[in-house]
Amino acid sequence: MTDSMIDVLIVGAGPYGLSVAAHLRELDVPTRVIGTPMRFWDANMPAGMFLKSEPFASNVGSPAPGAAFTDYAPGWRSGRPIPNGMFVAYGRWFAERRVPHTEAAEVVDVEHAGGAGYTVTLSTGETVAARAVVIAVGVGGFAHVPDELAGLPAELASHSVAHRDLDRFAGQTVAVVGAGQSALETAVLLADAGARPHLLARTGELAWNAVPQPDLSRTGLLMRGPRSGLGRGWRTWVWAERPWAARLLPDGARQRVVAGTLPPAGSWWLRDRLDDRVGLTLGRRLAAASAQDGRAVVSTLDQVGSTHRFEADHVIAATGFVCDLDRIAILSPEIRHGLRRRHASPALDTAFQSSLPGLYFAGFTAAATFGPVMRFVHGSGFAGRRVARHIARHIARNRRSGPPPLPAAVERSGQERSGAASR
Repeated sequence: MTDSMIDVLIVGAGPYGLSVAAHLRELDVPTRVIGTPMRFWDANMPAGMFLKSEPFASNVGSPAPGAAFTDYAPGWRSGRPIPNGMFVAYGRWFAERRVPHTEAAEVVDVEHAGGAGYTVTLSTGETVAARAVVIAVGVGGFAHVPDELAGLPAELASHSVAHRDLDRFAGQTVAVVGAGQSALETAVLLADAGARPHLLARTGELAWNAVPQPDLSRTGLLMRGPRSGLGRGWRTWVWAERPWAARLLPDGARQRVVAGTLPPAGSWWLRDRLDDRVGLTLGRRLAAASAQDGRAVVSTLDQVGSTHRFEADHVIAATGFVCDLDRIAILSPEIRHGLRRRHASPALDTAFQSSLPGLYFAGFTAAATFGPVMRFVHGSGFAGRRVARHIARHIARNRRSGPPPLPAAVERSGQERSGAASR
């Protein structure tokens, strides 16, 4: 039996959940947002971290002007990295102005109730009947640790998102696996915290992003392409500013675009901070890892197949995220097993709707359909608009066709309760 009813329930209050909610609020669609705004960014990003994206590419998508990052921080110039703490504060400022009624609870279960209806159970014990559910859970649940490290106990190995405070590693030797921004910045922050970091990467040479350039001349623009939320270049501009185009690609081509756009590289401003405090072992891939005498022993293979060993007090895998529907445990087994997939991600239509009517996915889980920008904050505006407009039409059609597949008494009480929360 359900306790309340709502038109739309959004799971997650990060940039994508907030953007979808803001657009739905603009369309007067009763909505509940379950989650603390920007919690993952606040709790799982290391102290001292800076964003890689430029200010213009760090906006939570809003249906109206006045809620961009530079509205929160006027005068913040291009080429000046944004501290993560400031980005968290901006996201919460956005929520206060555009989505003022988020709920600091958690969703523990989503069941398909037949038709386009869903029953959602919250950590408070409340059950909610919803016509539509938007899954905007971010990346935290998809942290990828290489199989080669699986044999290490939790006290010796972790993913980079597990650490808000790196001071605990002071005086310790820490192996950091990876060569992207997360790995490079984690290594630098470990050194700042008094640890002895050592970077292990299969690439033979570290890559660095270029210093942002001012607006180009017309000739330069034609040659190098426009600037976008994913960088500079014509193809990059398409993936960043026209994500619908990625969905039109053949599946194999789209997956290559997702994998190949913005390959692992460090921000230009981090390069000088990666100094001799950080050890480097490049051109080697992981082979195995084991625990010996309370330490981690990592075996790597070089290009000629020779094995090398490295001992550390701890190993941090800064190895990114891999979407897998089966890891979204809040979705019932029936939903997870029944959804049509693109590889391990949900297959989505033009409005981010899955193969189950009324169930939408926004953000990282949509990258396999809409391309690489869905892995970044910059894509939240496109997703927010598309999802909200489709849901508004979907809700209107359901109302015109008669009562939803939910008890009428529940619908009346839920609408009375949710009307004020959505305005």
